[in-house]
Amino acid sequence: INIQEMMNRNGDIEIQVMDEKIRFLNLKLAEKKRQIELSLKMLPMKNALDADLVVLQIQYSQCKDRIKSLEKRFADPEGKNRKRALEGKDPSLPELFKKIEELEIQLVQKEEKLLEKDFIYEQVSRLTDRLRTKTENGKEDTLILAKRMNELQQKIKDKTQKMMALIAELSMKQAITIKLQQEMRDKEQFLLTVSSRIENGLPPPKETEIEWMKVLRNEEMHKAAAEEQYASPNSIYTTAEQRPNAYIPDNENVLPLPRPYGALAPFKPTEPGSNMRHIRKPIVKPIEI
Repeated sequence: INIQEMMNRNGDIEIQVMDEKIRFLNLKLAEKKRQIELSLKMLPMKNALDADLVVLQIQYSQCKDRIKSLEKRFADPEGKNRKRALEGKDPSLPELFKKIEELEIQLVQKEEKLLEKDFIYEQVSRLTDRLRTKTENGKEDTLILAKRMNELQQKIKDKTQKMMALIAELSMKQAITIKLQQEMRDKEQFLLTVSSRIENGLPPPKETEIEWMKVLRNEEMHKAAAEEQYASPNSIYTTAEQRPNAYIPDNENVLPLPRPYGALAPFKPTEPGSNMRHIRKPIVKPIEI
């Protein structure tokens, strides 16, 4: 049930994600339809705009030709209309001084405004630096929190997997327990049946005798195998005929104690069998000198 509930929750989350995707795709579809409708509305204006473009291109070509002709006339040193007198009159000297004073006053005012703007810029820069520092610190805190959240999510996932494994193991243990309880009830019922038969003077069931004979036979087999295997500490359990694994040295200066052969045990030929009577002995030819 827990697994099904978890699967239902996962399915609901996936359905929500798919709904968000569908809503986003519907918004994109509506935007595309709006662009198509706007293009269809602007389509009748395209011909007029193309005609205006052609007219403007023609005017642009004419202006370029006009500019080239004027440049050619201006560069001609022999042209009569090369210079042209400007209209108006030249100001007098007091008027020029007055104009210079006015321009200097305007320049001082502009410099004052520029200094004020520089001061404001410095203050704003200082505030923005503080805000930038706070933002960077906030980013680091956000990154640390995101890492911590990822670690917690991974731990939650691991704990969930362990819990599911424990639930599965518990289910297996419960199944084994139910099976053992059923076997215990069967054994109790069988024991009650045997007890009632014995109390009534009847022999036990035939299955009991067969099982008891099997148990006795297994015990005898295990006992015989243990006696054969542990007859001596160096004994080897095998059906083959044993061969000597040690020898007594013939040297007079050495004590006659048995020594193991090691890896080079003596070769022991097999005894001749009944098939030897069918084998003819070889005839040894005399050696001629």
